[in-house]
This record gives sequence, structure tokens and C-alpha cells, in this order.
Amino acid sequence: MAVRQCCPEDREFIAAIAQHRADEEKHYRMFRRWFELQGRKPLALGRGYGHIDHFVGIVFGVPIDELDTASVVRERAAFEQLCRVIARTEQRGLEQVKVLLASPAVTADRVMRRIFTVVHRDEPRHFEPYIDWLARNRLPTSQWRERVADWCIHKLLMLWKLPVLFLNPWAPRLTEWPDAAD
Repeated sequence: MAVRQCCPEDREFIAAIAQHRADEEKHYRMFRRWFELQGRKPLALGRGYGHIDHFVGIVFGVPIDELDTASVVRERAAFEQLCRVIARTEQRGLEQVKVLLASPAVTADRVMRRIFTVVHRDEPRHFEPYIDWLARNRLPTSQWRERVADWCIHKLLMLWKLPVLFLNPWAPRLTEWPDAAD
């Protein structure tokens, strides 16, 4: 974990990031179980549908899989930027969860509503540690270029990519779960 290398003395920050990872695993398990009960798998989405994937590509100039984390840890400015990207992405996620919790498609499904309620509860602790770390270090928690990139990515996904995907009756589904080999 990059934060252990960059901030080894900041145990609170490290613990918060570990909790974030545990929450993401819990959320994955809840959604996976919901799909299993439905007898189907989710749509097979590539990296082109991920907010963080686009954001890393714009900010760092490389796909997320090619991000050199060792370099990010060595270069303080890059680590700060990564913290802002993660925080902004998680904040966007919280906004989307709020929209979904108001959706009749979610509210009509008791289990799905419960899943999104848990995600809504957990989501602030996914971005707050990064914001707090930046603030404690007297660093900007947001920059205008990152806000513009976030807005553009969100519009691309919400107005083009996701509608086209969901209107495609032939959109493929996963054939196996991402953690099948684990």
C-alpha cells in the first residue's frame, strides 16, 4: 500500500486506508451475493466505464494499470495528486449512491436498497482520510483542473457510455467473477 511507504508514521491514515479497502471488499461481496441470488452475473464492463480509470488517465497520462506507484510514492506532488483523485472519485461515488437510493428501481428491491444504504454509510470514510491528510499537510484538497476532469468524466459516463450500454440488449455479462482465481 503506497500510503505505508509515503507516510509510515501516520498510523491513523494507514488504518483509514485499510478500512477503505475492507469496505470495498464488503461492498463487492454484497453485490456479488445479490447477483448470485438473481441467477446472473453483472455486465462485463471494461476499464472505459470506470471513473477512477479515466481520472488516472487524464491526471497521470497513463492507464491505471500502468501507473508507476513507486514513482508516485517517491514524488510527493504525485502522491498528493493521487490523494485528490481518489477523494474526488469517492465523493462522486457518494453523489451517485444518493441518486440511486432515490431511484424506484433500487427502492423497490429491499436487498438492493439495503446494499446501497450500507454503501452510503461507508462512503464518507473512503474520501475523508485523503481530504484530512491533505488539509493536515496544508495542501489543496481540490484543484480546478481536477474538478473539470471529474465533471467531464461524469458527463461522459452518465450521458453517453452508460445509456448506450444499458440500451444494448446484447451487452455481454461476466462469464466468471473477477476473484474466481483467488
